[in-house]
Amino acid sequence: MGVNPASSQRRPQNAASAAREVIELLEVLWERGRDSVSPAPVSTSQLRVLYVLEREDGINLRTLGGILGAAPSSVSRLCDRLQALGFVERTQSRVSRRELTLRLTGPGRTYLADLRSRREEALTAVIAGMSGPARACLVEGLSDFRDCADELHTTRMHTSPVTGETEGPARTA
Repeated sequence: MGVNPASSQRRPQNAASAAREVIELLEVLWERGRDSVSPAPVSTSQLRVLYVLEREDGINLRTLGGILGAAPSSVSRLCDRLQALGFVERTQSRVSRRELTLRLTGPGRTYLADLRSRREEALTAVIAGMSGPARACLVEGLSDFRDCADELHTTRMHTSPVTGETEGPARTA
């Protein structure tokens, strides 16, 4: 039996459209829970900083800016706000007196844990209404999605903007 080329081309577009709709619903769920996590909820950009600092403890502003793809002044302002909330601390680098290292504080870690907990509660309430086979498909699909996104991100991180060639050890599946 032949495969309709037009149909196979639409599948990724249909999946992307469905994923976009789910993301929009998740944004609504996240926004509901965000205000109840902390008296001073953080912006999406600030949340990205917290995620990066959780993974890359002790990095400097330049490295953080590279990861975020943001200008140094923007990164500095984001960190200023997060430091004012008590979520981030800046300390003198052990390597260079001209650099500061960034670390997530205890309250910053608590904020992320509370946020994740509320998000999981919201997701659990929705997923509980799904059938067992649908939940299994969701887990499999999301696992594949995560792996592909990780692979794409890793490949882009190791691709030279000048030559377009892979630099260094790009991960493979």
